[in-house]
Amino acid sequence: MTGSDPKADLHRYLQQARDAMLWKLDGLSEYDIRRPLVPTATNLLGLVKHLTGVEFTYFGTTFGRPSADELPWSPEDPMADMYAAAAESSDFITGLYKKAWAHSDATIEALPLEAPGRVPHWRGERGAVTLHRIMVHVIAESHRHAGHADIVRELIDGAAGLQKDRDNMPPEGHDWWRDYRDRVERAAREAAAGG
Repeated sequence: MTGSDPKADLHRYLQQARDAMLWKLDGLSEYDIRRPLVPTATNLLGLVKHLTGVEFTYFGTTFGRPSADELPWSPEDPMADMYAAAAESSDFITGLYKKAWAHSDATIEALPLEAPGRVPHWRGERGAVTLHRIMVHVIAESHRHAGHADIVRELIDGAAGLQKDRDNMPPEGHDWWRDYRDRVERAAREAAAGG
């Protein structure tokens, strides 16, 4: 049996979500990475921008290590972190996301998993955290949004999967997927009709 390094394991899962988020932007136009495809306006570049703020806050401010690169939050536009303004280029947002990674990685490297911190927007005792808890929280949030990105990307051009070089999808072709979708639709209709 090999030894375990819990911090390295957590960090690996965080990096997988980060990489997936950027992969979901690959090959798309400025419009496609920004356009909202669901009623809540979820969009690919907005998800990346949001996760940029998540990393700066949870791995920076929470541990007394704020970054000068952190995007400001404004009560006048509380959803500003969920979309890129027209003047914010995709290169700016993705570059800032990578800066957030570097800032987060420095915190992860510098502190033990038991290091205490305080999340400024979590009230009361809930705000008292450890690096371990924050790593789990940010991994969960990053993977949740990577799932959103999976769906948004599939709506744009049909691309799906976990990673660029290993999509983790069955290798069947377009006809198989069409037939599978039709089978799922039939099951839904039959269930709704009472079997």
